[in-house]
Amino acid sequence: MSDVQLCTCGHRVIANPYLPMSMVIQRIVDETDDRTIKSFDLAFVHQEDAEGFRFTPGQFCELSVFGQGEAPFGIASSPTESGFLRFTIKKAGVVTSKLHSLKPGDVIGMRGPLGNYFPFGYMRGKNIVVIGGGFAFTTLRSLIVYLLEGGEREQYGKITVIYGARTPGLLMYQSDLTAWEARDDIEMVQTIEVAVPGWTRKVGFVPNVTEQVAPTAANSVAIICGPPVMIRFTLPVMTKLGFQKEQIYTSLENRMKCGIGKCGRCNVGPKYVCLDGPVFSMAELAQLPPEY
Repeated sequence: MSDVQLCTCGHRVIANPYLPMSMVIQRIVDETDDRTIKSFDLAFVHQEDAEGFRFTPGQFCELSVFGQGEAPFGIASSPTESGFLRFTIKKAGVVTSKLHSLKPGDVIGMRGPLGNYFPFGYMRGKNIVVIGGGFAFTTLRSLIVYLLEGGEREQYGKITVIYGARTPGLLMYQSDLTAWEARDDIEMVQTIEVAVPGWTRKVGFVPNVTEQVAPTAANSVAIICGPPVMIRFTLPVMTKLGFQKEQIYTSLENRMKCGIGKCGRCNVGPKYVCLDGPVFSMAELAQLPPEY
């Protein structure tokens, strides 16, 4: 039975925010050569759930494996991609290991969408700089597809994407990256840390390559997601390029558990990452304790 009810005015109501919707796995794709990261395309089991589900890039969902637990994952697909929801999951613990053992046709639970999203109102009319590292490119994929395919490409200026990983085999979404490189309305920059035979693109750490590419700070917004060490060394580069804290956004995954601000595990100062985030500007984060 679905957890969705309709009130007398016809609006969708979630009867219990802790009760997951049933999702069936349509497709599973290995994203990296080491097979530690897989993308799962999910479909709604109940049509009323599908009809009531709306999300914006940057949001996340809680995925659950019955008898194992649940964990938060950013939505990697775009609202413009119909028929499925994509989550890209790195094998790391009990829930993720169980997810990696599942097959197409298996059913899991999902709660969401949860959290806030990328600041599209603020971004409109500006140049967009997207900087990602390794596995943290999931919601950035959702963002880029939405910017390019959402029917409002002309509402944004130049789009620059810088994406890096240790090796070519650890760069996710290879078909997307190739397609974006071929377009003339986006600058797609790929980089790896150490040169390998056959690699013809950038070589170097993401902060260094960002400085080489030197995206303009004038009338621009930067979205940065990646390992903490990457972000830590990229922020001084952005400052050097003239970006202010109000122009830089990132997405946190700080100990989120319940996803609805009840358990208190993800609070940082007065903020709850699952409710007030996960997307924050660096200006907002500068006002919080450094524990994030």
